[in-house]
Amino acid sequence: MVERSMVKILVLDDEPFMLKLLARMLTNQGFTSVTFCKSGRAALERLDAVDTRPNLILLDLNMPEMDGIEFVRHLVERNYADSLILISGEDERMLQTVEKLVQAHKIMVLGHIQKPVKPEVLSALLEKWVPSSTDSPKAMKVYSADEVRAAINNGELVNYYQPKVAVATGKVAGVETLVRWRHPVYGIVPPDQFIGIAEAYSLIDDLTRVVLTSALAQAKAWQDAGLELRVAVNVSMDSLASLDFLDFVTGLTSKIGIPPQKIVLEVTESQLMGDTRIPLEILTRLRLNRFHLSIDDFGTGHSSMAQLRDIPFDELKIDHSFVHRAWTDDTLRAIYDASLALARQLDMEVVAEGVEDRDDWNLLLSTGCDLAQGAFISRSMLAKDLPGWMEIWQERVRNGFANDINI
Repeated sequence: MVERSMVKILVLDDEPFMLKLLARMLTNQGFTSVTFCKSGRAALERLDAVDTRPNLILLDLNMPEMDGIEFVRHLVERNYADSLILISGEDERMLQTVEKLVQAHKIMVLGHIQKPVKPEVLSALLEKWVPSSTDSPKAMKVYSADEVRAAINNGELVNYYQPKVAVATGKVAGVETLVRWRHPVYGIVPPDQFIGIAEAYSLIDDLTRVVLTSALAQAKAWQDAGLELRVAVNVSMDSLASLDFLDFVTGLTSKIGIPPQKIVLEVTESQLMGDTRIPLEILTRLRLNRFHLSIDDFGTGHSSMAQLRDIPFDELKIDHSFVHRAWTDDTLRAIYDASLALARQLDMEVVAEGVEDRDDWNLLLSTGCDLAQGAFISRSMLAKDLPGWMEIWQERVRNGFANDINI
């Protein structure tokens, strides 16, 4: 446990009374190495000196000359790698917005406090403080287009599957296919390290076809084993720019022997569409062929109302950023409720992503969401591990891990 007297704290607030109040609270809690500044400029001078550089800053947002948001920008310029606690008389939504801004700058935010500051609230946030790592972060490996192309051609891509379950019953309804790269040197490489390269160098269509082929073969194997699962595969708009993609999907499904009704194509639009005619034709004809279409990451990027208007989706996936902790965040809850209501009015099935804990699950249960997906249920896994996980999941459901669940 870190000795509190060794933690160097800087308190930045322009109100003398608040400085005295915080000084008393911190002293009472055992923090004795505390510096107080009434202006951003004075605080930055402390930051620039090695012996007075703080481990933790208590930052008031509302200050003359240099407000807290501008001060954060100066922290970024100085590569500040320790922690902040935000303090303000602003409303909760403003504090949440600033907290997200600071996090976007890769600065640790322990939380925020509304004035007047309560000792127990401050104490709870101080308990979260841990020393920053002295080790330099490992640089993320950068892969070339040729390496990604070789991975596609050499069969190094492997599909993982994340379960989707019916909220009302706990029944496993399907899986989402999530590709990984089994690199011969670096092991399992996550998709965020190579999907962007595939998109940038026009390799995403080839990658999608490999993933889809493997996923449909696995769907057939599960079907033959008596597992009735819908298998979802992410499809880039790049793949939908060519008319032969329709023939590829329908031909592959027919050849493997999987009913189109068992396949969900999750459409993620990573960039604005140019000519919409071909993607719209392909997606409409896929629906005519009884494939399910899902609008993925709804409310983010370019997944928007216009897509719902123009494309015959029958499933809407509420992005994880609007699901996790929506039970305690009024802004997230409003967006979640609006997305759910919109889908209901359009007669669409709803999947909530990012269900991380029981509180998230209980929100879905109380609001009548159709399907859930996230770490509370299961992280992604290899196909061979799914049957064993299903037994464990069914036991969790039988034991009543969620309130009022129907078995």
